Amino acid sequence: MKKRYLLLENGSVYEGEAFGADVDIMAELVFNTGMSGYQESITDLSYRGEIIVFTYPLIGNYGVNRDDFESLRPAASAIVVHEIARRPSNWRKTMSLPEWAEKTGMPGITGIDTRALTKELRNQGSMKAALVDEITDEVVARLKAFETSKTMVADATTKTQYQNPTDGVSIALIDFGLKNSILRSLAKRGVNVMVFPANVDAETVLAANPDGILLSNGPGDPKDVKYAIPTIQKLQKHLPLMGICLGHQLFAIANGAETYKMKFGHRGFNHAVRTISKARLDFTSQNHGYAVERASLEKTDLVVTHEEINDQTVEGVRLKGYNAFSVQFHPDAAPGPHDAEYLFDEFLDMIADSKKETTNA
Repeated sequence: MKKRYLLLENGSVYEGEAFGADVDIMAELVFNTGMSGYQESITDLSYRGEIIVFTYPLIGNYGVNRDDFESLRPAASAIVVHEIARRPSNWRKTMSLPEWAEKTGMPGITGIDTRALTKELRNQGSMKAALVDEITDEVVARLKAFETSKTMVADATTKTQYQNPTDGVSIALIDFGLKNSILRSLAKRGVNVMVFPANVDAETVLAANPDGILLSNGPGDPKDVKYAIPTIQKLQKHLPLMGICLGHQLFAIANGAETYKMKFGHRGFNHAVRTISKARLDFTSQNHGYAVERASLEKTDLVVTHEEINDQTVEGVRLKGYNAFSVQFHPDAAPGPHDAEYLFDEFLDMIADSKKETTNA
C-alpha cells in the first residue's frame, strides 16, 4: 500500500498507509472517542474543516449504508485510524468505508498509533495538521501559515428555504450545518419543519408564522457567526426557542455570554451530563471544540441547567423570563445514546403551553 504521512504543526510525524482519495489535506486535527457511529461522525457538518482521529482501534467494520448519513457527503476533511476494515460485514452496507472515501474524495490514513496521537492531542491540545504523501519544506511552510476557514457555516448551511409539511406543530429551524438526525427526530414527532439559511433575518422567519424556533448545530467558531445574533435576540422575544450545539453557543452569545476555544473539545458518544434541577444523569453525543464560559454567565439572565460531570463544562442554559433554552450536546444523538431525546418532547410541551397562554390572554 501507498505510504502517507500525518504532519502536526508541532513537528510530530506519523507514518501510515493511504486509503480513500489521493489528495493532500490541511485542517484542524481532533479526536473522537466513539466506539461506533463513524459514518454519522464523518458526515456530521459540525466536523467541517477537521481531520478526525478515531480512538477506537478498528473503524469501518460494518461498512457504509444509505440510512446513516448526516449529510450527503463527507463533512470531515480526512480521517485517521489505527486499522481500517477491508472486509466489512453488515446486512445494510452498500460499500466499504475505503471505497466510499475514495468515491467521495475524502483521504484517510491507517496504521497509525492512535493512542499515542490522542495522548499528544490531550496534552498539547487540538492543532493544525497536514495529511500528505510527502513531507517537504513547502508543506511545512504551508502548514505553518494555514488558517481555518471563517466561513464554514456559510459554506455548510442550506442556500434556500425548504419545508417538510405536516399538520403538526410548526418549527422554524435555522440551519447552521444541521444533522439529518435532527430532522428525523422532529419528523418522528409529526413536526412541520421549515428550514431557513443561517443568515435569515427575524422578519422572514416570523412571516412564516412558526410556533417555535430551533437553532441547529454547525461547525467552527461561534464568533464567526455573529450575523445571526440580532436574529436570535428578536426571535426569542416572540416564540419558544431551543438551541443545539453551535445553536447553544450562539444563543448564549446573544444574551451576553462569552465563548472560548477548548483545549481538545468533546467529541464522542459517551459524555456524561448532569441535569442540575432534576439530579438526572444522561450519557450524551457531543461534538464541539468551543464552549460557553461559565464566569461570563454571571452578568446575564442565563441560568446553567446542564453540566459535564468530568470537567464541569456548561452543557445547557435557559433564559430567565422567556421560553428559551439550549444544550451543548446532541439530543438527536445518532447513533446514540438516546438518553436526552426527551428534550425535543419538552420543547414541544413548552410550545403547547405557550400557545395556551396566548389563547387565554
